[in-house]
Amino acid sequence: MGRTARLVVVSAHAADFVWRAGGAIARCADDGGEVTVVCLSYGERGESAALWRAEGATLESVKAARADGATTAADELGAAIEFLDAGDYPLRATDELLDRLVARFRALAPTLLLTHSASDPYNLDHALTHELVLRARMVAQAEGLPDRTTAPLGATQVMAFEPHQPEQCGFVPDNLLDITPVMERKRAAMKAMDSAQGHLVDYYAELAVRRGVQARRNGAPSSVTHAEAFQQVFPTVGERLW
Repeated sequence: MGRTARLVVVSAHAADFVWRAGGAIARCADDGGEVTVVCLSYGERGESAALWRAEGATLESVKAARADGATTAADELGAAIEFLDAGDYPLRATDELLDRLVARFRALAPTLLLTHSASDPYNLDHALTHELVLRARMVAQAEGLPDRTTAPLGATQVMAFEPHQPEQCGFVPDNLLDITPVMERKRAAMKAMDSAQGHLVDYYAELAVRRGVQARRNGAPSSVTHAEAFQQVFPTVGERLW
């Protein structure tokens, strides 16, 4: 019997995980895995324009709306969710934020980390999150940390989920995940975030169809209609190539 999968998804903003990895989250949860989404910020400044247009909007009301939507989405997908409230536009890579991520990685002991791509010229918060995840992974592997109550992290694989404009981000997927069985749950999770970014619901639903076509062209059965794309950071280790 295999080990229990422990998936940790690090999302720069409160909605990023929904659009880009909602299917992977739901599939992992359905397979009996433990999934935790860590949102570095609520996305309260740069990704909440529609909420700011509401009469009487405040920073706290926008944060609360984003937290409610993201929590509903995570529940729909079968994941726990945490908000580190580190601010956005800009997100800053403070020592405190790094230490908090290291502590969460040591406590959660993920078998797989999902996060943003290494480059995103349209949203530098996303690229910074990728760097933070790799740095926190590195530090969490150290034997000599002051916290002796948690074990060092192993060689956990990191995979980048698809950015909004992959061609400009150097995103070359090497894994197409079948999300056909959970697509309606992903759609429901996306709709939970539509008060702030409703225009993305149709965009990512259509992207899942296109990635499904590519999955079939790469050997998936005809039953696969929707997929998500990921790019692996570290090599896969095996005993054979065949």
